[in-house]
Amino acid sequence: MALAYDMPASGPRVRDDMTVEVALSVMAGARVEYLLLCDGDDQCTGSVTRAELAVHRDSATYTDRVRLRDIVLDLSH
Repeated sequence: MALAYDMPASGPRVRDDMTVEVALSVMAGARVEYLLLCDGDDQCTGSVTRAELAVHRDSATYTDRVRLRDIVLDLSH
């Protein structure tokens, strides 16, 4: 996950409570490789790539209820 100061200047912005499955669909529809993550106050808090989401989706612990904020927490450790 990219930190706020490392993020691209523009791109699709989504809320961090979106599920991984929906995020992957948004990426496919928008034909992008990353999404900018926003909190409840619409402040950008990071970004996530399609490759990062694919790793989590393919893990043994993945469920369709995993939210982007859960992924961000895992990536920051």
